[in-house]
Amino acid sequence: MKKIAILLCMLSPLLMAQEVTFELTIEIPKHNVSEYHAPYIATWVENENRQAVKSTSLWYDDQLKWLKDIRQWWRKTGRRQTEPFDGITGATRRPGTHKLVLEPISIENDWPPGNYQLMVEAAREVGGREVVSLPFEWPATTNQIIEAAGNQELGTIKLNISVTQ
Repeated sequence: MKKIAILLCMLSPLLMAQEVTFELTIEIPKHNVSEYHAPYIATWVENENRQAVKSTSLWYDDQLKWLKDIRQWWRKTGRRQTEPFDGITGATRRPGTHKLVLEPISIENDWPPGNYQLMVEAAREVGGREVVSLPFEWPATTNQIIEAAGNQELGTIKLNISVTQ
């Protein structure tokens, strides 16, 4: 009986392991302008010291020279990366609402408990640049929905954090 109790104690962290999924919804507003270019958009996670801990997505076309226009992303993480860029990459998106499911993040990863922010930055040729942050606590123990809104290049941004056993 004692051996079973010891075995259960050793296995309990594995049995209790949680997986956290981040689903991000990004709205790109329509601009009534004569020359429209889809924005480059980058997302990443920062810790409470404003240090980038994970690059999560990058939407751009093949024009690498314009990536530095996504200024905060470029300074925090972009300039230290090489192609293929870390995270999920894809083509620029047209106006509308776009969903992105970020890779499952295990509770046992190396992020220390604390306050984090999912950052979303957009930059558009012949347009503007905008950054929106969505604060969350780590480790996530319950489902959460965090919303923020941009003013110009980004519309409503929604982060849905789902915790599963």
